[in-house]
This record gives sequence, C-alpha cells and structure tokens, in this order.
Amino acid sequence: MNIILIEQQEVQGGRVFLTDRRATHLIKVLQVRFGDTVRVGIIDGPRGCGKVAALGAKFPFQVELDVEFAEEMAERPPIDLLLALPRPIMLKRIFSQAAALGVGTLFITNAQRVEKSFWSATLLNEEEYRPHLLQGLEQAVDTRVPEVFIYERFKPFIEDVLPGRIAQYSHLLIAHPDSPGTLKTVITERPGRILLAVGPEGGWIDYEIDRFAECGFVAFSLGKRILKVDTAVVALHGRLSERRESFS
Repeated sequence: MNIILIEQQEVQGGRVFLTDRRATHLIKVLQVRFGDTVRVGIIDGPRGCGKVAALGAKFPFQVELDVEFAEEMAERPPIDLLLALPRPIMLKRIFSQAAALGVGTLFITNAQRVEKSFWSATLLNEEEYRPHLLQGLEQAVDTRVPEVFIYERFKPFIEDVLPGRIAQYSHLLIAHPDSPGTLKTVITERPGRILLAVGPEGGWIDYEIDRFAECGFVAFSLGKRILKVDTAVVALHGRLSERRESFS
C-alpha cells in the first residue's frame, strides 16, 4: 500500500479517522509514529499528504491523519482494455493489475469459449470488484479508478455498444497468437487512445475475430507462446506502453 486512499466523505474538518485495514497497514507495516507523514489521496480526486495526529498502536488499530491535498488527479491512462470474461479467480488479479498498470476503461463481454458459469460470479458486482481496483491503485500511487462496463451478450455488445465508442481511439487492436502482425507493423506512428481486446482461455473463435475486424480492429501477436489471460494482459500492456514511448 503505497498511498492511503480515502473516500471524500471520510474527510471531516481536514482530518481522517481510520480503523480498518488502512490503519492496520499504517501501524503494522509502515510502523508510523506520531508526526509522521504518508501519501494520501481522495478516490477519483487529488493526492496529498497526511500527518499522523493520533494513533492507537494496539488492536483494534486506529490512526488519525491531518490531511492536505495539492496534486490533481492523474490523467486518464491512454490504454483501455476489452476482455472476454475469464474465470473469476483470474479476473480478481486482472482488476488489480489493470488498475496498477494504468487502464482507463475496462470492458468485459462474452465469447464462445467463456464458460457460462462465470457469469454467475459475485465478482461481477461493483461492490465485489471495486476493492481489487483500489488495491491496484494503492500499489501504483494513483487515485483514478478505472471505469468498468460489463456486457453479458457478445452480439449486442459488438453491434450496438462498441460502434458508438470506437471513434475516441486511434488504434483498435486485438491480441491473437495466429496473427502475422506485430506491434511494430500495427502501430507505425505515435498513437492516441488504444483499445486492446484480449480473448478468453482458448482464444477468440473465427466469427468473433471477423466481427472485431468489421469494427476496425487489427490483429497482432506477441509471438508463438500462448499465455494465460492475466499474464497476457500484463505483457501486452507493457509492450504497448513501450511502443508508445518509442515515439517520444
């Protein structure tokens, strides 16, 4: 936890009173003392610092912080992710990793090779997945929570939803191991916003690849190795970021 994230309503008169896992982390891990300062941030708001004004160092742990905010919220990350719903245990990791790496928007939809049982997972409820996003932000010292949109039916998503959103992107990319394209061939100039589509375990079927192509998506591959979805998300984001920076 490299930043203490705070809901706006928790700030009362410039002070925050913590009694949950944040207080435990401050006392047990960071071993704060009276007068110490730590990084703090309002969720979807500015960042700043908090000075320890009081603490209870024995269970139940309590920490009071005097907080000030000066740094504006970071800009929206330039990479968005379109994901075929993976198994829930993998999705937990992806939520956290995507937030830590920097993803502006996360679209989750269906695919032929997505198991139907995945759609009954409680993780798809905002109150369940939001903590994982916040954990990623805590790691990355960010306050901007990625937007999450979930569409259970592939055809309505690809036909009715996606066409209204793609105008904001300079590049629409779909990761597909069988593609001859590489990032160097599909991104030949400094990109604006990028929407990256990553398939399920087993990959996209030909019908889905064709529908994405009709929307303007260009397929590319990182090589012959087939990665698990959560590994692929991290590897693809890193390679895309590197490619963007190569035009600086």
